[in-house]
Amino acid sequence: MNTLNMHAIALAVSLAFSTAATAQSVSKDDYEAVKDKIAAEYKLAKASCDSLSGNPNDICMAAAKGNEKSALAELEAGYKPTSETRYQARVARAEADYGLAKEHCDDRAGNTKDVCMKEAKSAETAAKADAKAQMKTADANATAGEKSADARKEATSAKLEAQYRAAKEKCDTYAGNAKNICVNEAKVEFGQ
Repeated sequence: MNTLNMHAIALAVSLAFSTAATAQSVSKDDYEAVKDKIAAEYKLAKASCDSLSGNPNDICMAAAKGNEKSALAELEAGYKPTSETRYQARVARAEADYGLAKEHCDDRAGNTKDVCMKEAKSAETAAKADAKAQMKTADANATAGEKSADARKEATSAKLEAQYRAAKEKCDTYAGNAKNICVNEAKVEFGQ
């Protein structure tokens, strides 16, 4: 019975990982197809749990549900790649891992069970904190990138303006039509 349980969990985990790998930048049609595949994989994993009873069944079901939820979140992150959807995918994985760990803790009793539950909760909290930190870091990097691009654009504009003024000043050595040609060439060259 224990070997069957391990095989069911291994199957569910491998299916979730294969689905999550497919979820990178998908089109609408691919999104729907992968979503259907996730649902089918969940049904298959759930059906493999039906042969189990007691806590092994609970563990198998927790793995199946967690993998489905995580795979759907990964799919969404691939379909709509934002820092928020990537954060939600990480949170879904943390919650799935926590749900599975709780079921594993049910096999224990007394202080051992209490310690197991605290460790599971600690791991979930840490994973969620890491997910939040990654989201905030990604947002900060994006904002910094935008500010950096704006600064470079302003610097380029200021350089071109200064170069134009210098070129225009050089045109003052000419008179009449030659000066006009020189100024027009400077305008074209420096985008003025």
